[in-house]
Amino acid sequence: MDTPFEERHVLLLTPDEARQTAELTIGVAERHTGDDDPALLLDLPRLAAGLPVRTQRFLRTFAVDEPTGYCVVSGHLFDQDRIGPTPDHWRGRPRPNREFPEEILVLLYAALLGEPFGWTTQQDGRLVHDIFPVRRHEHDQLGLGSAELLTWHTEDAFHPHRGDYLVLASLRNPDKVATTVGSYAGGSLSDDDLEVLFEERFHIAPDESHLPKNNSARVDGDAERFATIERLIHERRPVAALFGPREEPYLRLDPYFMEVPEDDPEARRALDNLIAVVDDGLREVALEQGDCLVVNNHRVVHGRVPFTARYDGTDRWLKRINVTHDLRRSRTMRASAGNRLIG
Repeated sequence: MDTPFEERHVLLLTPDEARQTAELTIGVAERHTGDDDPALLLDLPRLAAGLPVRTQRFLRTFAVDEPTGYCVVSGHLFDQDRIGPTPDHWRGRPRPNREFPEEILVLLYAALLGEPFGWTTQQDGRLVHDIFPVRRHEHDQLGLGSAELLTWHTEDAFHPHRGDYLVLASLRNPDKVATTVGSYAGGSLSDDDLEVLFEERFHIAPDESHLPKNNSARVDGDAERFATIERLIHERRPVAALFGPREEPYLRLDPYFMEVPEDDPEARRALDNLIAVVDDGLREVALEQGDCLVVNNHRVVHGRVPFTARYDGTDRWLKRINVTHDLRRSRTMRASAGNRLIG
């Protein structure tokens, strides 16, 4: 007998489990200096063993068996007085910050799924990212935007070492702004379209969050920090939109930043058909305060509906971490074996 849809997607913590989780994250935060603390990153698997057993099994099953493309762990206790108002920008924030326990939480969940990592070209190399509306980005295709639809996408689809998972913790979301999630339903496309989509006939440009204009200006090191991004932009290597098993293919999609050569109408048709299939099955997940959304970055795409930001300290605020099954794959793009930043 199949498990009901919501049971496969959602784990609601009991009050005791919520208290156990909060006490663990606060205790760990008191002993470490920030999300880049080497001792913290080394000990994450050991520390994650202190999470409720149901949480551990739920997330491990999600990672190993892939019963769904996304899931939610709900009911966390996020102390609003301690966390304070939603900031106006991610730049210049102290380490550790007031919401460090919530950053610990996404790191612990990452450790159950794989290894957390970040990008030298995103939010100045921070490992755990802030997602909230920022003035002057209202109409940008960024997590910091608000007024425009954030088009659904595979996270960092342009990059060969994009994450296997994303973990998003909702510190607050009073307006119930929905995250969108979508996938490919098996049998929805013709064999001809599938054949084309599995071939390297598509170009994906880096999204704007990786560009110098959306990071802090630095006198030294900028050229080197963004060299890989510049190379990927100029090389324009073709990639496949689908990969993995034919019966349940994995996705590599970012329609807003994708291009198809003008002389390849077959690829254009196949991609348009795939986009229509994903659009037809798109779902909205409105994270409540205390919810953690985990996204399989190969099984589903995600985006965000537009909303009106207030910039008064009460806006939607998420914490985000990227996770990989295999940190070694990106070794040539990291400064050292122990370094978690790709760039």
